[in-house]
Amino acid sequence: MGKKILVSFATALQNIRTRFFHTILSILGIVIGVAALVAMLSLIDGMEQYAQEQITKTTSLKAILIQPNLYKSVNEVGVKKQNYEYLNYDSFTKLRSSLTKPAAGYLYSRQSDEITTKTDNRPIGTIVTGMSLPLHPDIELLYGTAFSETDLKNKRPVAVINQRLAKQLTGKKPEKTAINQQIVYKGTLLTVVGISADKDAKVGQLMMLVTLFPDSVLKATPPMGIIEAKNVEEVPELKKQIENWLTANMKTKLADFSIITNEQRVGQVAKGFLLFRLIMGMIVGISVLVGGIGVMNVLLISVTERTVEIGVRKALGAKRQDILWQFLSESITISTFGSLLGLALGLLSTLAFVPIVKALIDVPFQMAYTWNTFIIIMVIAMLIGVIFGTYPAMRAARLDPVEAIRRE
Repeated sequence: MGKKILVSFATALQNIRTRFFHTILSILGIVIGVAALVAMLSLIDGMEQYAQEQITKTTSLKAILIQPNLYKSVNEVGVKKQNYEYLNYDSFTKLRSSLTKPAAGYLYSRQSDEITTKTDNRPIGTIVTGMSLPLHPDIELLYGTAFSETDLKNKRPVAVINQRLAKQLTGKKPEKTAINQQIVYKGTLLTVVGISADKDAKVGQLMMLVTLFPDSVLKATPPMGIIEAKNVEEVPELKKQIENWLTANMKTKLADFSIITNEQRVGQVAKGFLLFRLIMGMIVGISVLVGGIGVMNVLLISVTERTVEIGVRKALGAKRQDILWQFLSESITISTFGSLLGLALGLLSTLAFVPIVKALIDVPFQMAYTWNTFIIIMVIAMLIGVIFGTYPAMRAARLDPVEAIRRE
């Protein structure tokens, strides 16, 4: 059986060589359709890769966010709860201790509020951030020192401010002189120990230890807990352990918390691109369908031209199955040849398209070629060969040898 198939493909290649120009014209539809499909898949894969890179840059895929859920739905209206559970430093420390996998973690609470200096009662509008350790890696310290673990445990009243707030405090003096100045926030006297870079900040910012927040502030703006896994693979297990701990230790269980992982964002992006890929694939598939009809046309003409040859072969003992395999192998060979040409044309067109995109839009965009694209092209080639070659092959196999020879 295997030998017959190889002989059928060898005969198919010989027949294609004898009518090469005719074959090329007939497979133009497949070439154009496959080239468009390759270009489209490569573009979408590149867009998806770029989107995932942007998500990875702005958010950590290893982070698990324990976000307070302060609202409930009443008749489809969001209403703030009167009573709810929230994390403080002690409960968050116990939560971290319960995890079986090593993971970093910190509490983070942010709000807009007023501060004053010890010598001046003039209010200054500021973004106040309460956090535990470690500080976010994006915080760049210019002057002074950051918080320490001892500061956190001893509730030392210290603060780190940004350059903008330092200028508001010092006026015409150098911003460095803000170090050791004292600030009053909700009755708590804080000493400035560090100044951070503004970066994109357009307003004054003050960072203090979350353990210094009064209970009233913590309840009004509960902090968000952030757990950072060592590996992305450990995120699902850690998320499950966090849910179990909250269920066991909080009166409202999970009702007052939302556990969020950034891998969901990547999953949503992947689903969106998959939908886009399917829709565009269907549209481009029309061109491939036209190419398949071209293959059928070539084979039907070939059956007509080779009627006598088929009759002689059947008279000499060729079975219907042999004739069927001959024309099916010819169909698969033609469609594979057209698909390979389309693949090459599609790859060349995407290479030419990338510089145009970069010239129009200043983004680090690249095409992405995956094995899925090449596998899809090969599957399409086989399907076109089988689907559009079956009818001509069956028509050739059903020819009566006597009638076929008589046509000469």
